Amino acid sequence: MIIVLKPGSDQKDIDYISEKLEKMGLKVHLSKGEERTIIGAIGDERILREPSLAAYPAVEKVLPILKPFKLASREFKQENTVISVGDVTIGGDEIAVMAGPCSVENMDGLLSVARAVAESGGAFLRGGAFKPRSSPYAFQGLGKEGLEYLAAAREETGLLVITELMDPRDLDLVCKYADIIQIGARNMSNFSLLKEVGKINKPVLLKRGLSATIKELLMSAEYILDEGNKDVILCERGVRTFETYTRNTLDLSAIPVVKSMSHLPIIVDPSHAVGRADLVPSMALAAVAAGADGLLIEVHHNPEEAFCDGPQSLRINEFTGI
Repeated sequence: MIIVLKPGSDQKDIDYISEKLEKMGLKVHLSKGEERTIIGAIGDERILREPSLAAYPAVEKVLPILKPFKLASREFKQENTVISVGDVTIGGDEIAVMAGPCSVENMDGLLSVARAVAESGGAFLRGGAFKPRSSPYAFQGLGKEGLEYLAAAREETGLLVITELMDPRDLDLVCKYADIIQIGARNMSNFSLLKEVGKINKPVLLKRGLSATIKELLMSAEYILDEGNKDVILCERGVRTFETYTRNTLDLSAIPVVKSMSHLPIIVDPSHAVGRADLVPSMALAAVAAGADGLLIEVHHNPEEAFCDGPQSLRINEFTGI
């Protein structure tokens, strides 16, 4: 349920109600909006029927949260969540552009892409140091060396770094180098991993699973939010359908649907969605038109020799020309 406090309520009121809820065995989540403060109480529904809270003078009303995802819902927080990463915001008025190679392969190639992304006005350098691959024999990433390359590129260009975390054992290492932690589509339902990134003080980009529904994506986000990390960015990257002309089917309708149900920002990865470089620019524009808060685009200095996902990677001049 959510407890909506009256305008003018102070910290003393918040502390009193929060303490009462915790004594009832409920988990408390606070959302301070421009006009209202909302206290979310998560736990046993039988306890949530407790009527005495509505009688407290500072309480305006007590409402149930009807969605299965509580903290990600518009019922819990009506205002859009705007996430600040350095001087960049995601979920506000600007379109956040994250671009770079699928995997970090070498320093020279990474720097050439990073410079182009920075010169084009991009804010984030994306690149995988740890790569989940369908085959155990395929390139799995450079690991720590790749993270060091990303950090060096950030130092030269000023771009912020987003990179994928696959294993909770690498959490401290990846956090040391990354500005945003990416959870890939294959790990959207890795709830143990989601709980771990929910405990860190760093934004998390959560990709939609290969065949996941929007509800399942939001429920996965709930795992992160419930652990205390409020900086969650959703990512639509296409889902598997019967269509074979593209790698996946980009679900543009997910953008307005998510925005109607959740306060979390959502970006789009057109590269993984279509799997074809020639379709990426038009799908990127379509995503922005549909209301996406940002784009995650694969760019490579020489796609023909890319270690992975070359066919869907834009050349540097193709990216700068969008």
